[in-house]
Amino acid sequence: MDAADAMADAADPAIAAADANNHSPAPVSELIDAVSIPYDQFTLDNGLTVLVHTDRKAPLVALSVWYNVGSKHEPEGKTGFAHLFEHLMFNGSENAPGDFFEPLQQIGATDLNGTTWFDRTNYFESVPTAALDRALMLESDRMGYLLGAVTQEKLDNQIGVVQNEKRQGDNQPFGLTEYEQLENLYPSGHPYHHSTIGSMDDLSSATLEDVKQWFRDNYGPNNAVLVLAGDVDIATAKAKVNKWFGAIKRGPETPKVDAPVPTLDAPLSKTIQDRVATTRLYRMWAVPGLDNPDYLPLSMGATVLGGLASSRLDNVLVREKQLAVSVVARAEIFAQAGQFVVYANARPGVDQDVLAAALDEEIAKFVAEGPTDAEIQRATTVYAAGQIRGLEQIGGFSGKAPTLAEGLLYEGSPDAYKTTLRRAASLTPDEVRTVTAKWLSRPVFELIVEPGDRTEGGEDRGGYVVAPEGAGMQPAFYINPVSMQGSASAPLPAAGEADRSKLPDVGELKPLDFPEIERATLDNGMEVYFAKRDAVPVVSVRVTFDAGYSADPKDRLGLQSLMLQAMDEGTANFDSAAFAIEREKLGASIFSSADADTTSFGLDAVTPNFLGSLNLLADYIRNPAFSPTDLERVRAQQLTRITNELNNPAAIGQRALAPILFGDHPYGIPPTGTGDPAVVATVTRDEMTDFHRMWLRPDKARVFVVGDTSLVETVRLLNASFGDWTAPNVQAPIKTYDAAIPSQTPRVVLINRPNSPQSVILAGRVLDQKGTDDLTILRSANEVFGGSFLSRINMNLRETKGWSYGVRSILQSPIDRISFVLYAPVQADRTGDSIVELRKDLASYTSGNGVTSEELTRLINGNVRELPGQFETSRDVLGGIVNIITLDRPDNYYETLAAKYSALTADELDAAAKMSLRGEDLVFVIVGDAEVVRPQLDQLGLPIEVRELETE
Repeated sequence: MDAADAMADAADPAIAAADANNHSPAPVSELIDAVSIPYDQFTLDNGLTVLVHTDRKAPLVALSVWYNVGSKHEPEGKTGFAHLFEHLMFNGSENAPGDFFEPLQQIGATDLNGTTWFDRTNYFESVPTAALDRALMLESDRMGYLLGAVTQEKLDNQIGVVQNEKRQGDNQPFGLTEYEQLENLYPSGHPYHHSTIGSMDDLSSATLEDVKQWFRDNYGPNNAVLVLAGDVDIATAKAKVNKWFGAIKRGPETPKVDAPVPTLDAPLSKTIQDRVATTRLYRMWAVPGLDNPDYLPLSMGATVLGGLASSRLDNVLVREKQLAVSVVARAEIFAQAGQFVVYANARPGVDQDVLAAALDEEIAKFVAEGPTDAEIQRATTVYAAGQIRGLEQIGGFSGKAPTLAEGLLYEGSPDAYKTTLRRAASLTPDEVRTVTAKWLSRPVFELIVEPGDRTEGGEDRGGYVVAPEGAGMQPAFYINPVSMQGSASAPLPAAGEADRSKLPDVGELKPLDFPEIERATLDNGMEVYFAKRDAVPVVSVRVTFDAGYSADPKDRLGLQSLMLQAMDEGTANFDSAAFAIEREKLGASIFSSADADTTSFGLDAVTPNFLGSLNLLADYIRNPAFSPTDLERVRAQQLTRITNELNNPAAIGQRALAPILFGDHPYGIPPTGTGDPAVVATVTRDEMTDFHRMWLRPDKARVFVVGDTSLVETVRLLNASFGDWTAPNVQAPIKTYDAAIPSQTPRVVLINRPNSPQSVILAGRVLDQKGTDDLTILRSANEVFGGSFLSRINMNLRETKGWSYGVRSILQSPIDRISFVLYAPVQADRTGDSIVELRKDLASYTSGNGVTSEELTRLINGNVRELPGQFETSRDVLGGIVNIITLDRPDNYYETLAAKYSALTADELDAAAKMSLRGEDLVFVIVGDAEVVRPQLDQLGLPIEVRELETE
């Protein structure tokens, strides 16, 4: 008797049937009680504030260092400095010269990055517990011992990198709207008037003394918060932090910034053109920030108005009147101000004046009436559920460490997240209505973005605009961490200088302990794979089907993607709006996705609402309504998405490259699966119903579950919701991958996208290997060449040349045939030179200049030591189990990787590179301004085909 038989005997069918109809969600108060990050706090004698949270679920510690300096502190003429300096902080310090990614990768750091925003700059990484001393030494060295390592060469390079980051952002659809928002809502000289990325002129004018003074003024320990979260206790933290940070001297005290919330004198309207799929109408107001209690009712109001799937704007403008393909309302809240932003993307063919009138009518109605209790409850439930899921991660962008740091830095308390949740749950409709009316009754900034050619770029945007006399702002942060109140202990005494003559040794590393995969079979034969993770009360589920975009008929590309969108719009039991409401009441995330080989349906649930969430997932998968009205609406949305792809430079390149590489093979289609607009325009309801019946059936399904429950309980609930689902009485379809791969000759396909400040370079070749093969050696060879930040091509084009914000090479590995792809967004005037460098680097790598001992050591150390950090959350584990089962790996596959990586040799990697990473038949696809780029390509000696942009 297997596990499923035993559990089936133990389950009471009557109880299971009753449970299946029970969708009662847990009260919001219960969810809020589950959101908890206990912490200790202490302060060094030099003013460094330290927060410590202990979480022993993995041998991992997250470090998060938050400096209270951001772009709002930049005076006129120095916009972009905060972000530029963040880049310089990764270029080495006095006692750790060289790129900081080198020693951090050596210790297996994960979630490694730094970010800059209006109010702060932060740096973070998660490291194995045994490497904590090394990580602390590195963070402390760049806090206290940086200036001797900052050189003119590094500054010049990072100015180029940041300027290419700016070009990359500007080059996207709607890439100029932030400039419009900030410049029109905030007067020149206001701290929030200019973008964090800054202006090209200000970045170009940065001197070595400028950036050194920025460090002296803003990077003292008394201007920072350090959080340690994970496998560490308060005693250990005090000793280690005092050792590494205690001798760093205090910096200047920074005065507060004056950042009043401005009000426009009168309504303001502006129209711009951009390469976008459809007209977008914005309504924007400057509103208070976190230093004003009004921010929370405004945030909740925005969520109800246009942030939920069941929002007012979705229901009226998208579902009922079908004037828009999508709508959004959100409150973008900073420390001292923010923006209330509403926008609607017009459905193609809709008169924008009609949409504008309907949009303004709904905003006015919401301002007058406010939300209902039920709407606030759903908004709070969704927020609380998201917080719970986020707490499974100790670091990164939004885990426990940044949550504590942000609360302390912005609101004076690490517990601010809890206070915010409780206050949100206690908000009344009248309070939200009153506050929303107060701020949205003021003059509005109306921005209209219409499809068309841009009349200006972003080169001259991002700085102060015509600053009036005497309007300069003094850089400062609105809260000084030294004066924050809380549970801080007395300052620790100053420490003596630590030994920085060498990096600290890494202690004994604990190996990855991948969870046990338990198995069962449902009453209808569906296979179940389960692993228990109980660090937080969440459960993640994936139901996968052997389908994917390769199942689309070759002459009906886009059929499946349209079907999946239609499935999001309700079931036989819940129409579109009701289905959204049910999800939100449960705090459940329910979604679909597909790749080349697999179609998946996912659920991320909070444990108290697992039953109702699972039943809703089953209804979603089994009983799609495919309402004719909904079909026409999602058809318009998908056609708009395709048009968006035809305006996005990276997507344009991908849509062109895949058919070139794979021809008639099932992978020779646009990789997003959105398909052919002519097909999408004609897909019928019967086609979707037939596809669903033939491909999404229990005999082609597997169920994966990871989280805070048990296999017995999971199977009981799955049998109640899926166990009676039977396959249709016809043979299941079978995909074939036997189409020949076309032979390639090296050439360049240039797709003309006029006025592009960057060119997107893609290149590729199809390899002989399959995704089911053991690709450890080949992936390692690619990592050295282009698969990591420290790879050869990224260090060349980004860190040495400064021509790009980042380049990489990728091994795309679906089940049948894998491919080797280069991706390089580069400044337009260096397109040809960049291709020369890419080809030169690849030829060098595969013809004698193979893997060095330093590269091999870094690769082995990094990949072995980062394994525990790769499976921190339930979703991480779920993805690992899906890979193990789909690719037919042993259950302990990830636990065997450490030995495989440790045994790698340079000869193995060199042989793999020579066999697969060859450049003689690479096909290059370039998306850029042909007038600028075409003359640069003659130096390549390759055939060149110029194509015009594909149109809708």
